[in-house]
Amino acid sequence: MKKFKILSALLPFILLSGTVPVRAEDDTVILRVCNWEEYVDEGGWDEEETIELESGDIYGADPLYEEFEAWYYENYGQKVKVEYSCFGTNEELYNMLTLGDVYDLVVPSEYMFMKLLEEDMLVPYSADFFDEEKKDNYYIRNVSPFIRDTFENNEIDGHHWNEYAAGYMWGVTGILYNSDSVSKEDASTWKILDNPDYFRQITVKDNVRDTYFAALGAIKSDKLLSEGFRNDPAYRDKLAEEMNDVSPETIEKSLDYLQRVRDNVYSFETDSGKADMVTGKVLANYQWSGDAVYAMDQAEEEDDVCLSFAVPDECTNLWFDAMVMLKKGISEDPRKQAAAEAYVNFMSRPDNAVRNMYYIGYTSSISGGPDGDQVFEYMDYVYGAEEDEEDVVDYDVSYFFGERDGEPASITAPAEQVDRQLFAQYPTEEVMNRSSLMFYFDAKANADINRMWVGVRCYNIKNVPVLCWVIIALVIIAGVFLAIRKKKNER
Repeated sequence: MKKFKILSALLPFILLSGTVPVRAEDDTVILRVCNWEEYVDEGGWDEEETIELESGDIYGADPLYEEFEAWYYENYGQKVKVEYSCFGTNEELYNMLTLGDVYDLVVPSEYMFMKLLEEDMLVPYSADFFDEEKKDNYYIRNVSPFIRDTFENNEIDGHHWNEYAAGYMWGVTGILYNSDSVSKEDASTWKILDNPDYFRQITVKDNVRDTYFAALGAIKSDKLLSEGFRNDPAYRDKLAEEMNDVSPETIEKSLDYLQRVRDNVYSFETDSGKADMVTGKVLANYQWSGDAVYAMDQAEEEDDVCLSFAVPDECTNLWFDAMVMLKKGISEDPRKQAAAEAYVNFMSRPDNAVRNMYYIGYTSSISGGPDGDQVFEYMDYVYGAEEDEEDVVDYDVSYFFGERDGEPASITAPAEQVDRQLFAQYPTEEVMNRSSLMFYFDAKANADINRMWVGVRCYNIKNVPVLCWVIIALVIIAGVFLAIRKKKNER
């Protein structure tokens, strides 16, 4: 009690003198980030890994999220501590959130951030975030025009994507294949999945959304490839409508098709497809473009095996992973939102975008702009042809990078790269014109598709031999006969 009185008496003087003892961490903003596993540069590069570009060398010393802490304090005078966590699937992230885990910034795929937005779980980016005059606003200054247009022109419930989501990585889906054993023609259609010529030599994704998309491409193949459909002025809108078809008839057709696929493929897989391709266990694999790049690199380095990547002629799934802020974490705290938006900008700085691409193998949404050409230089650094190389092509990537020095952006690349890593990381504009987003389905559609998926992943009843059905019928008849006879005897 005495100590309390003394402290009370001294309190006004302590407050006036500004010497109230405050723990250092009380002034530190805790930023909780949850991202995909192995989806940010962790640093620790060897010296020989240094990326030597004309604009300067790029080297990863420490994890980017740790380097952000020092950068933020240096530029804004505010201490921030990043608590970095990971998730394995979009559904796992959603379950974590619904079970009570709290994060400020997460990096879901497009259909999941649409779901989070529809459920009113997201915080919109501030007006300040979109000010291109601010030198630290690296995202809006350097995002690819292709990504920017996509995010500005797509919406859910009247909200445009760009208001709530900043692009992180993007890509397409296709078929990774061993070109010594599989023809490009066979790999360039979703129908390869049930092609008996590759019995037990193909793997497909063990998730309903990706595999349902492939099924739609296969069962609608004739329509999608028809000239009338392709030449329709509203082609892109109609393509999206076809590839988001959840009518009962289409779901039933997809079930039939995917049951045939199940009987034909080696396995449904989540992450083992890359290794199975590298080791030669299978000849073709339904794959995301970034993982296809990784597998092609590994096969070439470890076993001198040449793998290629094809995008089916019918269409491809255009996907995005984006950085979004959560209401529950930000909690209307301006310091947290400022730190979260700065984190997005730091990851979007061109040199950091290059570091992430080098580390994870996927394609950044950043193309570079007022803050440097490192991303374009890096693409040329990795895929550009040698000066004395003869079999080369002019590879146009202007849809993504825009113009350079008044000319469409392009590089001179080895001809083989038209079917390999360069093509997977930066598909041609022709491919992008036949790409389609897969949107978030409502509760009923999700339930219908998940029921269909159960039918795919469980035993295919159509494989039961006729003789078995005859025996089952005889057993049932015999059982009924004995039951009737027993009842009669009891009377």
